[in-house]
Amino acid sequence: MSRPVRVRFAPSPTGKLHLGGARTALFNWAFARRHQGVFLLRIEDTDTERNSEESLQSILASMRWLGLDWDEGPEAGGDYGPYYQTQRLDQYAAAAARGLEEGWLYRCFTPPAEIEGQRETARAAEQNWRFDPRSRELSRAESERRSSAGETHVLRMRVPDGVMVRIPDHVRGEVSFASEQVEDWVAMRFGGMPTYNFACVVDDAAMQISHVLRGEEHLANTPKQSLLYRALGLPEPEYAHVPLILGQDGKKLSKRTGDTAVEDYRTKGFPPEALFNFLCLLGFSIDDKTTVFNSEELVAHFDLHRLQKGGAIFDPEKLHWLCGEYLRRGGAASLAERALPWMQEAGLAAAAPDAAERARLEEIAAAFLPRVALYSELPQQSAFLFAEALVPDDAARAVLAAPEAAAALAAAAESMAVAPW
Repeated sequence: MSRPVRVRFAPSPTGKLHLGGARTALFNWAFARRHQGVFLLRIEDTDTERNSEESLQSILASMRWLGLDWDEGPEAGGDYGPYYQTQRLDQYAAAAARGLEEGWLYRCFTPPAEIEGQRETARAAEQNWRFDPRSRELSRAESERRSSAGETHVLRMRVPDGVMVRIPDHVRGEVSFASEQVEDWVAMRFGGMPTYNFACVVDDAAMQISHVLRGEEHLANTPKQSLLYRALGLPEPEYAHVPLILGQDGKKLSKRTGDTAVEDYRTKGFPPEALFNFLCLLGFSIDDKTTVFNSEELVAHFDLHRLQKGGAIFDPEKLHWLCGEYLRRGGAASLAERALPWMQEAGLAAAAPDAAERARLEEIAAAFLPRVALYSELPQQSAFLFAEALVPDDAARAVLAAPEAAAALAAAAESMAVAPW
């Protein structure tokens, strides 16, 4: 590595941690650990209307549950903070002022409705949209006069003509963009809040991020960010754009095809190690045969060149199978301990079980270990053991009514060591 490895995961606290975001965090974490680098957590909280403390705490808790610890960021501190974008507004303002002075940013006074109309016209003509140069070519004096008069505006990046932006990518090889394909994008919104692309570059440069590992949906942002790095005269990080996670319908994973938030899997009793392992498999492989592996094995083998290009299919059945594998590897004692909250919620265990009850729960866990894959499945499977009287359903009644049933049950009772419960 030409530079010390410093990578980041930068979620927005506007909702729960999505599986795609968790996979991105996981790959960044593994890359940092593999190269004795730094894994940094940065909170992109410029969407002040949608941010919430509840979402932030949910994200942090989900990362901890998956075993993803961060070296710098909220609660960890560090020398490259602050780690919340709303605490860095002075840095964005300084970069914007420099852009205006040097001419690679300009004020755009065109109303949003008019811009949207231009976009629609370009889409109808199947053309790439480029901003109307009426604002782009305003003289500095005119731009400053209108700004001083209080006329609302955004700041746009002045994308140069005739430039080929070439971006080496560890997953996709070299990716090229002609500057004519890149719009004069908004850097600072009405009111002075930075956009994602502007803040991202300012932050990554200030935090000395060496590698940017993120989903392929961000590939379209990369030429914009690359041109901004050039305008600022700053070295660019290396890039690796990982494939999207797709549902079984081949479309981007969404709630239509199942749960998409890490917290949902935690609530439903999925073993965290199994979900960690499964997320690794969505775009990465240790080799052509290894499916089950832990975090230490991942770190020992993690290599950007083993990240796949094609979309990764989310297979719920494979995840369920992995969960069962991890439960059985953990053993009955682990299952009894981890499933205890679900047993308590179902009324099958005391709030503070004594040693005798814990021993009984471990025996139950041992009996059902081959049949369960989630912690929440243990109370579902074992509830009949706690019932005062069993009430057979119609199918069971039909079986019990068979002439040979009584003799078979008697023989079974004699041959089995029946537990007292």
